[in-house]
Amino acid sequence: MPALPLAGFLLNGAASLFFGWRRAAAATARWRAEHPDEEHGHGEAPGAQAHASHAPGAAHGDDHAHGGGHGHQGPALPWLERLFYGVVGVGSVGLAAVLSFGVVVPFVKESLASAHGLPPAVEVVYQWFSSAGYTVDVAFRLDALSALMLAFVTFVGTLIHLYSVGYMQNEEGYGRFFAYLNLFMFSMLILVMADNLPMLFIGWEGVGLCSYLLIGYYYDKDFAAAAGKKAFVTNRVGDFGMLLGIFGVYALFGTGSFSFLDAAKAGAVSGAGPLSVYAVCALLFLGACGKSAQVPLYVWLPDAMAGPTPVSALIHAATMVTAGVYLVARTSALFVLAPDALTLVAWVGAGTAFFAATIGLAQNDIKKVLAYSTVSQLGYMFLACGVGAFAAGMFHVFTHAFFKACLFLGSGSVIHALHHEQDMRRMGGLWRRTPVTAWTMAFATIAIAGLPPFAGFFSKDLILGSAFGAGHPLLFGVGLVTAGLTAFYMTRLARMTFAGEFRGPEDVKSRIHESPLTITVPLVVLAALSAVAGLVGVPAVLGGTNVFGRFLAPSLAHVPEHHVSHATEYLLMGLSVAAAVAGIVLAWRWYGQAGATEETPSAPARAFSERTGLLGRLVANKWNVDEGIEALVLGPFRAIGRFLWRGFDALFIDGIANASAFLVELAGDLIRFFTTGNVRNYALTFTLGLLALAVYVWIR
Repeated sequence: MPALPLAGFLLNGAASLFFGWRRAAAATARWRAEHPDEEHGHGEAPGAQAHASHAPGAAHGDDHAHGGGHGHQGPALPWLERLFYGVVGVGSVGLAAVLSFGVVVPFVKESLASAHGLPPAVEVVYQWFSSAGYTVDVAFRLDALSALMLAFVTFVGTLIHLYSVGYMQNEEGYGRFFAYLNLFMFSMLILVMADNLPMLFIGWEGVGLCSYLLIGYYYDKDFAAAAGKKAFVTNRVGDFGMLLGIFGVYALFGTGSFSFLDAAKAGAVSGAGPLSVYAVCALLFLGACGKSAQVPLYVWLPDAMAGPTPVSALIHAATMVTAGVYLVARTSALFVLAPDALTLVAWVGAGTAFFAATIGLAQNDIKKVLAYSTVSQLGYMFLACGVGAFAAGMFHVFTHAFFKACLFLGSGSVIHALHHEQDMRRMGGLWRRTPVTAWTMAFATIAIAGLPPFAGFFSKDLILGSAFGAGHPLLFGVGLVTAGLTAFYMTRLARMTFAGEFRGPEDVKSRIHESPLTITVPLVVLAALSAVAGLVGVPAVLGGTNVFGRFLAPSLAHVPEHHVSHATEYLLMGLSVAAAVAGIVLAWRWYGQAGATEETPSAPARAFSERTGLLGRLVANKWNVDEGIEALVLGPFRAIGRFLWRGFDALFIDGIANASAFLVELAGDLIRFFTTGNVRNYALTFTLGLLALAVYVWIR
């Protein structure tokens, strides 16, 4: 299955290079025909002209797009070429999805029919390398956890690819975009199907590379290039920790194959104390924090909005950011051996969930709101894992993939309708002109807010109930408050975008339109799943059997369950729903009475700051975290760099080089002084040399 997206990458990449080369050659030939008497050094060179015709946004950039996805429109590609890119891009991932379901569906049926689930199926392709007694195979694993990831990653990925056909059709670099998307899917499938940590790390680094390429897709824009580098560098911090953690697993178990999980479940850790296990878990979790954007390594994810909207959906919903949660769930047997590590995971997750939710309250860029929402929801997932509810965390990964993909793709449809506008202060009243987008985003908004019977209600309630049942009332409280904040900022987004009257320019208002079917069909499918996907995890207290939890149980570590009474469970659900309703009502009242007009388009945004004062301004400025990092981390490093440059590089290194050059020059001057071409001078020099030699011999 991973071979299919890889084939798509190779085909689209090769075709993009070939057709790009042909267009560049044609542009050069035209230039030479039009300027037969001019040299390349005069006027605009044909190579530069050809490059300009291919650089994204070279002449059609939209300064307001900021990653909206349509900021770099250029001449339309030939329809046959565009069709090729779309068919190969969507077809390769779609076929992988079909094959995935062909494997996963029977596996799920047999697993649920079995009392203890099915054992993992491992396919060793070949031995990668063997050194110092350690062997690493290229091997793939199919168990309940990888089957889950395989199914929804390929399914949601296919919908995002289909969406991209319509959304990116006027973009330059259309083939390059699909090539990168296919490579992203290939890397993610390697990650989730790997049977050992080294191979998982290959997929891990692959999605990191692809995120850099896709976030910086508009590479000629400074903000996009900077965002891509920020994502790449920030993830290197986490990846360094993960690599050390992998070495630690080899030290503890003598293997990186996931067979070590069986030994971990049995508590068989050779000669290692609790501190060693904790250190390995903490290092693996550092890697998870980088990839899944947890505090303090979350700063790259909001800036990732510089990429096209389909990229945002792919990164935030189904692929890269869920990799960290998958890693913790995959190695759950190891984390259970270090309770302090689980506590660390829980508190980092809870803190991130609350922190990011507060920032989301005051963002005005529609995609930035969703970005901080993703960071917050990922915190929820880690909170679940930290209290031992690994199945609940993966359940939220599952439901989140649908409603977050719907929200991001819906925001892209809004941006498409408004011709690149992303500021919610210049939106409003769009439900009349874009009803499909409005209704699908409404479904996804209700799901993420956690209202029954939508998907987010079941997964969020399971997390909160698990935190309370595990004896962590404070974590439950943080999660409950975060649930209310989530409902507030998502209702704020819906209110400012779709309700009221339009607050943007009249020339934009007259051109607002619904998106084409390639965009709206994926939205409808994802909205439907946002409504019903949670039904696979209905708990017993509501008359369900939690099919999702039973299916995943064989692949996850077993943590003793803390049962609470049905009355307590109903109370916890009621509190969760009450928090969501309170957030919805409060946001609707605040932003429903903003009284915005075309002359005062920022009126809705002022509703929050007017009621919260200094705290609201601090939240709107993202708690000044970027400024703090600049002052406390980047500033000192720059100062150290300048000191080393001036005190060591310029003085010592350059000093040695300059002194060597001076000595060589001095020697040359001396030799030149004696080398005059006069025979008498040579005779004098010869005589003086003999005298010096005689004196030396006499002294000895």
